[in-house]
Amino acid sequence: MPEPKALPSPVDPVLRRAEEIDALDAILPFARRDQLAALLTDDDVATLKHLAQQGMGGNTLRALASDLGYLEAWCALAIGSPLPWPAPESLLLKFVAHHLWDPVERAEDPNHGMPVEVETGLRAEGFLRVNGPHAPDTVRRRLTSWSILTRWRGLTGAFSAPSLKTALRLAVRAAPRQSRRKSKKAVTGDVLAKLMVTCAGDRLVDVRDRALLLTAFASGGRRRSEIASLRIEDLIDEEPVHADPQNSASPLLPCLTLNLGRTKTTNVEDKAHAVLIGRPVGALKRWIQEAKIEAGPIFRRIDQWGNVDRRALTPQSVNFILKARCRKAGLDPEIFSAHGLRSGYLTEAANRGIPLQEAMQQSFHKSVAQAASYYNNAERKNGRAARLVI
Repeated sequence: MPEPKALPSPVDPVLRRAEEIDALDAILPFARRDQLAALLTDDDVATLKHLAQQGMGGNTLRALASDLGYLEAWCALAIGSPLPWPAPESLLLKFVAHHLWDPVERAEDPNHGMPVEVETGLRAEGFLRVNGPHAPDTVRRRLTSWSILTRWRGLTGAFSAPSLKTALRLAVRAAPRQSRRKSKKAVTGDVLAKLMVTCAGDRLVDVRDRALLLTAFASGGRRRSEIASLRIEDLIDEEPVHADPQNSASPLLPCLTLNLGRTKTTNVEDKAHAVLIGRPVGALKRWIQEAKIEAGPIFRRIDQWGNVDRRALTPQSVNFILKARCRKAGLDPEIFSAHGLRSGYLTEAANRGIPLQEAMQQSFHKSVAQAASYYNNAERKNGRAARLVI
């Protein structure tokens, strides 16, 4: 007697959401696909897909997805249910109370601030790394993301409620945090040279890290998210250029254009392009050739057996790579971060006498005042005013 045919099992909703998020692989971090699929609801995924179809920038969409994942994880632990849409005013106030609190008051009252069980759960899931209250800017950004996602669902939230504004203002005042630089020290040319020594081997990981660091620095000090999201399709081969643009007899150097799309400091209509010339181009092309990358993400994870993953590195991985190379170079990894490549590019440009406006065309700094601060520091160090008594 033939065995009865098994009835088709219903599709696992988490697996289905994972596949839908996978369709956004070019925009969202693939490495977090399974985690996001477990946290986000079907409506959440539909909202992200809608935003992608509307042409929202990749960096903005990644930030929204990351914030949405955090909010869903926090909400599940704080109230035991998925994020409600629209969020009631009481939930917004609870979010502020859980993330901005007074450490002195917390020492006297353990119930002040984020409950222990919520904090423990977020740490276990990898969402919470800081000790103490959150940075006010982080809380404001997540509230802004929450508000944007609410509006895109056609709903109206209580984000403009006077009680929320008052609570946020008072909480920021009660939970002061020292402003910290994203990277204590800039990765200037001399530091980059030391990092290159650690990448001088022929191992695939050395080839990748050499290409990654040179590309990130030489293309204007790109943000770690921009490097992590760079794809083969974003590279445009250009005609070779002269090493000295004023001397037609100077050697010709390879040239690439990097299509960065929309960045943190560009508008919807802008299409950011950075130029890569010389040694970084050779390092990048060698990595692409040896890793046999024909399409998709350029910088990818390499496992312990030397196999290249199809997934892109996460922005956090870019930071880890830089710190690991600093450690190998005998530098203190605690004082360097991936943002040091960005500040280091402008600092190095200032040291070499490159005009500020020319450097900003490559770095895409929006604020002249911010970019000029690196130049001012360099000029003071190189000038005579600080050398009256030596």
